[in-house]
Amino acid sequence: MMENVVVSQRFQVTIPKSVREKLNITPGEKIGVIEKDEVIHLIPIKDIRKMRGKFPKIKVGNLRDETL
Repeated sequence: MMENVVVSQRFQVTIPKSVREKLNITPGEKIGVIEKDEVIHLIPIKDIRKMRGKFPKIKVGNLRDETL
């Protein structure tokens, strides 16, 4: 679903409430901005510690690259 926003005179935009709620974006949270092929992508930057327990079936053993 696409929602329209307006760029202010200070080049600011407001993230629509429906998007903020769906992605659980809170005030002060960092958002990454990527431009590719004239499209702007906004990516919430979450604290990695809050991801604990999100993927219980992933095996984390032997992740270090020992070939260096």
